[in-house]
Amino acid sequence: MRSLMNRRFLTLAVLALAIAVLPLVFPSSYYFRVASLVWVSALAAIGLNILMGQAGQVSLGHAAFFGIGAYAVAIGPAHLGIPPWAALLVGAVLSAVLAYLVGRPILRLKGHYLAIATLGLGVLVAMIISTESRWTGGPDGMPVARLALFGWRVSGSDTWYWITGGLLLAGTWIALNLDDTPTGRAFRALHDSEVAAQVVGVDVARFKLQAFVIAAVYASLAGSALAFMNGFINPDQAGFLHSVELVTMVVLGGLGSVVGSIVGAAVLVTLPQALTVFQEYEHLLLGLIIIVSMIFMRNGIVPTLSALLLRRGRS
Repeated sequence: MRSLMNRRFLTLAVLALAIAVLPLVFPSSYYFRVASLVWVSALAAIGLNILMGQAGQVSLGHAAFFGIGAYAVAIGPAHLGIPPWAALLVGAVLSAVLAYLVGRPILRLKGHYLAIATLGLGVLVAMIISTESRWTGGPDGMPVARLALFGWRVSGSDTWYWITGGLLLAGTWIALNLDDTPTGRAFRALHDSEVAAQVVGVDVARFKLQAFVIAAVYASLAGSALAFMNGFINPDQAGFLHSVELVTMVVLGGLGSVVGSIVGAAVLVTLPQALTVFQEYEHLLLGLIIIVSMIFMRNGIVPTLSALLLRRGRS
């Protein structure tokens, strides 16, 4: 138990140190923005990792909840007069309610069937956002009111760097602590075998639904943070490609690894920026790097490197 707590504290300490130190080497505000995108993506990926890596459930429509959170902070202040900070909470509640209502029937499915059902949810939400242009601006998107707290108007890449970094730290702390609770252990049991989990008394339907709702809230908060930071939102954030991107972050970093979600997000956000020097070969190289990574690190970057370091430590 003490070893587990030490590992958890060490993970949070290293992440906090990285967030605190990185600005010292940033030459311009551009790097603050890229790092903020990493923190936001990592927050959504951690939530999805709870669903996929811990509870063993597939989702190909997770960007739908990201889009709900993003459009909640856009539509709430613009059309309903809701304060931006309250719209963020409304988005999280809406995502949780939708996940609960939709999750009850679709989480009875397994494997490919569940993947297709979640894909359908994602397509449906993206289609509603694109077609309800009176509320959402349609395919062109819509502006987002700036977040204001106690009269302070939040703006600037460096400010959002610290806010998104704080959100990521909180999300990481919750996910790490969840892992050691009865709920976290039930998720692990589901991941290994639903039949075995049911035999030992785990309420399979209830815990699958809990994981789905938790993951939806993480994605919604990340979507709201991105919309506030950009001051603009469009349907791409709720689209299928974004769902695939989130799944790739989780699998590339390591299923079941909270740190892996952060590493996967960092790789997928920063690598395309670094590869722009290759111009038209950028996407080709990105695909090749991901393929090679998965061939040689099929368990994900963090679990593979952790196992390697452990073996070297024993030898």
